[in-house]
Amino acid sequence: MAPDIDRERQARDRADGLRVTWVGLIVNVMLVALKLWGGVVGRSQALVADAIHSLSDLFSDFVVVIGIRWGRMEADENHPYGHGRIETIASVFVGVTLLAASIGIAYGAIESIYAHRASQPTTIALVMAAVSIGSKEWMYGYTLKVGRRIHSSALIGNAWHHRSDALSSVAVFLGLLAVQINPAWRVADAVAALVVSAMILHVGAKLVWSAFRELADTAPAEEILTELRNRAEAVDGVLQVHDLRARHSGPQLLVEMHVVVAGAMTVFDGHEIAREVRLRIIEEVEIVGEVLVHLDPDSEMQ
Repeated sequence: MAPDIDRERQARDRADGLRVTWVGLIVNVMLVALKLWGGVVGRSQALVADAIHSLSDLFSDFVVVIGIRWGRMEADENHPYGHGRIETIASVFVGVTLLAASIGIAYGAIESIYAHRASQPTTIALVMAAVSIGSKEWMYGYTLKVGRRIHSSALIGNAWHHRSDALSSVAVFLGLLAVQINPAWRVADAVAALVVSAMILHVGAKLVWSAFRELADTAPAEEILTELRNRAEAVDGVLQVHDLRARHSGPQLLVEMHVVVAGAMTVFDGHEIAREVRLRIIEEVEIVGEVLVHLDPDSEMQ
């Protein structure tokens, strides 16, 4: 029962993750074209730069598609623990892309401040910036919701990439608006871009650090381990749980534990208890993908 449920859940999560990523990719292609057109026609260097920034989202989308398509495949002979680390590696690429984007935005902003570049954008540039803000904020919310539901660090990172593009467009919009109101305020969009770059830098660094922790097999939070122990000890016949270990593999948690049962118990009864522990944890703790249960006899019965 549990393996079937797990396979169905994985297939559903994989389909949902791919769907939201493909939607984001299509939106990004449209926005790059619109912002390039709006920047040229509307005489806005900032909007053209924002369009170039959106190209990084296209790269991010392709990386996430690769991570979800192959990272959520079932275990096979060559990958007995599954392919979850592929998604983790994908999230590293997304995080690094965010870091690169933040550095690029900061460099451009600082250069604009020192060069004292001024522009006289038209209304069409403001409209395209507003369209970008609305579209990317919608994609941020949509992608983040799916990413949290299927426990995908790559999707969550990609959601923040959408948010970074939205914030970048906000900076562009405010800068263009300020310059239209008063040409002497041409430095406003550069200052806003510096603030945005700091926010993107923080998110990118956090994502990369989280992925590296997972690749280093860092243990999950103590509250998760406590929940796993409590679920196992709630099974009838379980006297104690010890040597509990768990590690992340992409969106899933791989768990190993030793369960103490009565020493006089038959092998069949002990096996049934171990099976019940595994099924209960997989069914009740959504993030868990597999549980390996070792049986130990009660020391007093040895």
